[in-house]
Amino acid sequence: MTEIPQTTYKRVLLKISGEALMGDQGYGLHPPTVERIAREIKSVHDMGVEICMVIGGGNIFRGLAGSAQGMERTTADYMGMLATVMNALAMQSSLEELGVFTRVISAIRMDEVAEPYIRRRAVRHLEKKRVCIFAAGTGNPYFTTDTASALRANEMACEALFMGKNGTDGVYDSDPRTNPNAKRYDSVSYDDVLVKNLKVMDASAIALSRDNNLPIIVFPLDEPGGFRGILAGQGTYTKVG
Repeated sequence: MTEIPQTTYKRVLLKISGEALMGDQGYGLHPPTVERIAREIKSVHDMGVEICMVIGGGNIFRGLAGSAQGMERTTADYMGMLATVMNALAMQSSLEELGVFTRVISAIRMDEVAEPYIRRRAVRHLEKKRVCIFAAGTGNPYFTTDTASALRANEMACEALFMGKNGTDGVYDSDPRTNPNAKRYDSVSYDDVLVKNLKVMDASAIALSRDNNLPIIVFPLDEPGGFRGILAGQGTYTKVG
């Protein structure tokens, strides 16, 4: 029998971008990539960790980009929220294929495909070891899924917010793809992230995390076993706190 490593975290929120689900495609969902990420989540779920998730919608539609092209901002943001529901349903399908009970919980009511967001009910799902995927952001325009992640993580009393990134193993002082001398931080304060504009998450999400002492763990999502490894105290990551 494979030994299951111990983790100091009992309940976490995992935030991933919609682009993480594209694989090598330029748009949409890549089912093998969704399945790979689902297996990463299952490996952590098997450690006994209670997991909730927020998935962006940028692989399908990004509200801010639509607004920049002349679309009315509120309408564009609502379209982006609907994109997150599609991604959440795709992840739910992959997780349940692996035997992980999952609930998609939407901030916008759509009772035929997702539960409405009720905090106490969501907490109960987590206590029953179901993975909760929070969709449709906060339900309000002008707020990103980063802010929704910090909000839901605090509402669920999560012990940390895990930011899964593709192509990077933490937070750098500049873009390592264009600056070979970029410095990676092992840890960095909330205030430094804001002052230095390190682009971990948007400013509202960082401020909300800071005000509630919610640590943010930035780690490589595309590294096999990375999520599980960091929860077991291994791997490379940056802690914002």
